[in-house]
Amino acid sequence: MSLDQSKAPYPNHSPPPISFASRLHDLALWEADALALVMGEVRLTRCELDDSTTRIARSLRCRGLNSGDLLTIALPNGVAFVQLMIACWKIGVTPQPVSYRMPLAELRAVVALAQAPFVVSESDLHSGSQSVSPAELLAESSDITPLEDCVSPSWKAPTSGGSTGRPKLILSGQPSLYTPDFGAVWKMTAADTVLMPGPLYHNGPFQAAAYALLHGAPLIVMAKFDAEAVLREIDAHKVTWLYLVPTMMNRIHQLPDDVRDRYDVSSLKTVWHLAAPCPPWLKRAWIEWLGPDVINELYGATEAQAATVISGSEWLEKPGSVGRVAIGEMQVIDSNGNECAPGSIGEIYMRQPDGRATYVYRGATCEVREGGWETVGDMGCIDADGYLFLSDRRTDMILVGGSNVYPAEVEAAIDEYAGVQSSAVIGLPDNDLGNRIHAIVQANSVLDMKDMERHLAERLVRYKLPRSFEIVDFQLRDDAGKIRRSQLRTERLSTFGRKPG
Repeated sequence: MSLDQSKAPYPNHSPPPISFASRLHDLALWEADALALVMGEVRLTRCELDDSTTRIARSLRCRGLNSGDLLTIALPNGVAFVQLMIACWKIGVTPQPVSYRMPLAELRAVVALAQAPFVVSESDLHSGSQSVSPAELLAESSDITPLEDCVSPSWKAPTSGGSTGRPKLILSGQPSLYTPDFGAVWKMTAADTVLMPGPLYHNGPFQAAAYALLHGAPLIVMAKFDAEAVLREIDAHKVTWLYLVPTMMNRIHQLPDDVRDRYDVSSLKTVWHLAAPCPPWLKRAWIEWLGPDVINELYGATEAQAATVISGSEWLEKPGSVGRVAIGEMQVIDSNGNECAPGSIGEIYMRQPDGRATYVYRGATCEVREGGWETVGDMGCIDADGYLFLSDRRTDMILVGGSNVYPAEVEAAIDEYAGVQSSAVIGLPDNDLGNRIHAIVQANSVLDMKDMERHLAERLVRYKLPRSFEIVDFQLRDDAGKIRRSQLRTERLSTFGRKPG
């Protein structure tokens, strides 16, 4: 991908790599009054964003932060979050985002891994570290003189608890250096208007927001996801580029037709969905609504060893696929350590062909095979045409009477039922089968369970059908569409226990 050169400060040639800080300052010099960031009623120009982040960067430095340090950012979506990530880059520090609602014990563990001297938060976290608010940092300096150029050794360090809940940090192997093809796979240019409804502390939203800022595309950040509000923002700002996860897609899809039709979404050119499996029926509904050329899907890990991409048009030819490899290399390995034949399910391994390390863990170790192949535990198969199809996480797979059940498949069937907002499928002990399927269902209306069972029986073979259901009114997935099945299972073992065989 090449940028829209008519809107870039280098119209005649592609520049060499420069620091994120220099890139953002250049954009501000080139078009100071261009819109950079929108959050509700707050609108910052490129110049205002550049000046405010320089002030915060100077405050961070006065508080002892140096190049190579990590700074834990525990903030909700907002202008301050974006300012902090940029301020970090300006002094060579790595922004280390966490959920502002993270449980205290987990936050303490993350801060210990990051070795952050303090946490940036809007509240007193009592995390064992000193905390400071964005307002305090902004008030501590009024100096907008550009700082000396700095490059962060890692441009981001998101956390991941995975299914176990044990935190680890994933430090990017890429420094904060910008080139016009930075994030090229995302199909984003300076001509776009970008809407981010996802939580910036998660890797996907953080990346997309950074790409928008660095390419010079106006970035619209939502405080939190709301289905109708997304459509309202698209209409009001003529959004062209949108990030979603399947949970968000389903909630927008469930809006009444007259609500969806109330807003003009014809400006959308690129819609990405990722972070969790998308049920085929939901994907097809979005393709029919917006058109196959608009819908795109990316599969990859925060570790960024490799990634696949698929357009809506390709998906119609290969329903259920997450695409062909666009970054790095992938292969599927069976339980004996051999590469699987096309169409056979195994564990997915990834690597960079040049052996380059794309990340560094703090708080965990990775599984590496001979040749530099790594896995994050996902299962799937690659067909004869090179298209990847996912099954589920190895650790989430449930063995029922000797047969493998992948929760994502069962959840997709449950989520298709009217009135279901989300679901989580886990295995509970069973003396006869080893495990039985238990479905936790978040509903927004009273469900007819007999009809639900009929619905599932039409879509799943018998051994995949839930043997028990639990209806809840709390949110099963976080704002990024992630779910911790292991935690849900642990919480229910003492309640549901082992049924007699």
